[in-house]
Amino acid sequence: MKLLVTGGAGFIGSCFVRESLQTGFADIVNFDALTYAGNLDSIPPASDSHAFVHGNLNDVGLLSETFRQHRPDGVIHFAAESHVDRSIDGPAAFIETNINGTFALLTETLKHWKSLGDTEQQSFRFLHVSTDEVYGSLGPDGYFSETSPYQPSSPYAASKAAADHLVGAWHQTYGLPAIITNCSNNYGPYQFPEKLIPLMILSAIEGRSLPVYGDGQNVRDWLYVSDHCAALRTVFENGKPGETYNIGGNCERTNIEVVQSICEVVQELKPDLAHDCKSLITFVTDRPGHDHRYAIDATKINQQLSWQPQHTFDTALRETVKWYLENDAWVERVLSGDYRLERLGGESC
Repeated sequence: MKLLVTGGAGFIGSCFVRESLQTGFADIVNFDALTYAGNLDSIPPASDSHAFVHGNLNDVGLLSETFRQHRPDGVIHFAAESHVDRSIDGPAAFIETNINGTFALLTETLKHWKSLGDTEQQSFRFLHVSTDEVYGSLGPDGYFSETSPYQPSSPYAASKAAADHLVGAWHQTYGLPAIITNCSNNYGPYQFPEKLIPLMILSAIEGRSLPVYGDGQNVRDWLYVSDHCAALRTVFENGKPGETYNIGGNCERTNIEVVQSICEVVQELKPDLAHDCKSLITFVTDRPGHDHRYAIDATKINQQLSWQPQHTFDTALRETVKWYLENDAWVERVLSGDYRLERLGGESC
């Protein structure tokens, strides 16, 4: 099987690529624009089973040529601008990539799918990887299910919600065998250090301030990236076209609990630090439109596809901190661009 993977040099996409190649799940055609969050150091080198295409989804000519040359058996669509704070400061890029890019990909995928024989069409899948943020915010109780109404709060969430609706429309209108997954917050190795967990790990090591929005009581469901990628392989193989599957880690934590846990692990693994990590925690003005709580009800994928996460938060967090400690060369290279561990999203657009 050969898969076209968009955004395969990003955080979740690169994990999917590495694991798919390691396990022989599929050969990969990796299509990535290599923006600040995409990194060739995160993926294996090109080989007979891994082709890399450097390109933007809105380059329709290149996208069309990629389908013509490689004739994939399916598409896994990771490519997206994904950081809420960046979407507050600069929403235009999120519209361009997450909405227009998804439209271009759907258009070219449909052309390719229609060119296939009946058997190939039956086995083909378009898997769109989305987020729980499309559902908005929860109160202290309840969970997001596949039937929860869409109530996006940020430009990022709104752009992903629009992409979800496009994917659903291409299935309903044109018959494209598309599936949508909505996942909770991912963490793990190779994550660009603008997201909470790697940002706090690196800042704690360096003795920088650890800024926590508001009172730190915002709640997220945390999902280890390898568990997420295992779920995606399961959905691709066994999921039903036209369906949505929510993927969660069964691991709710407040932001302050996560930061405190990071401090404890960093202190354990680097006992020679000259500072107390927890003393670096500061509370800063909340960002605009900050959702209070996300929590996923993963009953559907658990019961229908027999998937559940295999990693506990404490174990996976320790492995994540250890990875960043042991891969400072990777960190230095990915931080060689414009981003320097600064706080984003302080102003509304």
